[in-house]
Amino acid sequence: MLVSPLRLVRTIMTSVTEETTAPVLAAAAAAAAAGLTQKRVPIPPRGVDYRGKIVLAPMVRSGELPSRLLALHYGADLVWGPETIDRAMIGTTRRVNPRNHCIEWTRVPTNNVKKELFDESVIYRIDPVREAGRHIFQIGTSDPARAVECAKLVAADVSGIDVNAGCPKPFSTHAGMGAALLRTPEKLVSILEALVAEIKPAFDIGISVKIRLLETPAETEALVRRLCATGITGLTIHCRTTPMRPRERAIRGQLRMIADVCHEFGVACLVNGDVENRDHALELMAEYGTDGAMIATCAEKNGSCFRAKADGGLATWEEAVAKYVRFAMEVENKFHNTKFMLTQMVPGKSPKYRELTPCKSYGKIIEVLGLTGDEELVEMARRTDELMKLVTPDGSSSNSSSSSGNDNSKVEAAGDDKKKHDLTNNVAQQENLKRKREDGDEETEKQQPPPSMRINVSEAGEAATTAATSVAEQQSSQPVAAAVAAS
Repeated sequence: MLVSPLRLVRTIMTSVTEETTAPVLAAAAAAAAAGLTQKRVPIPPRGVDYRGKIVLAPMVRSGELPSRLLALHYGADLVWGPETIDRAMIGTTRRVNPRNHCIEWTRVPTNNVKKELFDESVIYRIDPVREAGRHIFQIGTSDPARAVECAKLVAADVSGIDVNAGCPKPFSTHAGMGAALLRTPEKLVSILEALVAEIKPAFDIGISVKIRLLETPAETEALVRRLCATGITGLTIHCRTTPMRPRERAIRGQLRMIADVCHEFGVACLVNGDVENRDHALELMAEYGTDGAMIATCAEKNGSCFRAKADGGLATWEEAVAKYVRFAMEVENKFHNTKFMLTQMVPGKSPKYRELTPCKSYGKIIEVLGLTGDEELVEMARRTDELMKLVTPDGSSSNSSSSSGNDNSKVEAAGDDKKKHDLTNNVAQQENLKRKREDGDEETEKQQPPPSMRINVSEAGEAATTAATSVAEQQSSQPVAAAVAAS
């Protein structure tokens, strides 16, 4: 649905502060006038127009279903799923979860240890009701044929397909995906052309792409022109170059030019990079002439950043965390992913941050967060823990039990599992702190573990794998239900 330029002006008028009202409204009026005659590519019947939208960015680990539902709850217009590699999706089986009606794409694990523990792994999950008309699937790919094969698996259940051409992380670039595609524009163009030719008409959804700045404005402009000519409906520009770290401020000098080029082709342009909240997004849109904005880091910390100040603004972390945990249990989110997200949302200075680290179940998380007064939430945690085998029927941690009838083997298994759990928690905590320090988070300087607790990550990983293998071998006679894959 097209957003009226006049409606955009009215939205901005109710969202900006008094100090910025005059210049912002002047820019908005100019944008509205231009929008009356602006060229627009046709939006397919099942697709969505990115114009006038404030959206959740695609984030690996931080963009799983509970995070997307939290963003939508607080007012996000669209949500991008985490980058999903084409090879990971190809070969999956689509199913509908009978308990919560989520659509899941699963496959048999290829990892030998996981094979012993899980019948299936959930590769991707969406909520067809709460995400209806608002979910964009992002592909990590470096091959047109694989991109099309992957997109065909999900296209009927999503509202758009986006190609990742901006992620600078090695897991994406090592195979020519992500930001590596910026160095091979011919390949990127061929991928977009294949998707536009085969997915857009067959499934009536649009194709878009997310990129980064190149070294010079001339190079960026040339690339944007080539991409817009492929038939895409939207382009997101992350206002950083590939080598730049998140702690480095976004560069907006090329933004107006990029938006103008997109508009020449009728393509919607979204700005990404240091977008703080809905009000800030609207200001950037008015100032630089972009059609929408994408929020990443701030949404990772608190999904209520999508709520306008006039509607209540940023919620407390306690409120956001409580809603997130509820969403996580409703959709049977993987427990380790839930714990990871809580370490992003709970301030490092809060005592609860460290108390969450040893938690092994949703029930314990509810207790640590002080949510036991909500009986419905407590019961939901109990059912979820049992479903995911996080606790045994008697309420104890499943990690303390073994299928063996020998008392000594039970003790050994429990000991091995405790070592595995402790090592895993230490590794996860140190990697999380390291990532935050690299991104410029000063709070983490006070969260360094004492020297006696610091471990070599590679050695710990090997030890954890050995311990996990030992436990798996002792429990191999006890098959795990397919639903456990979601844990």
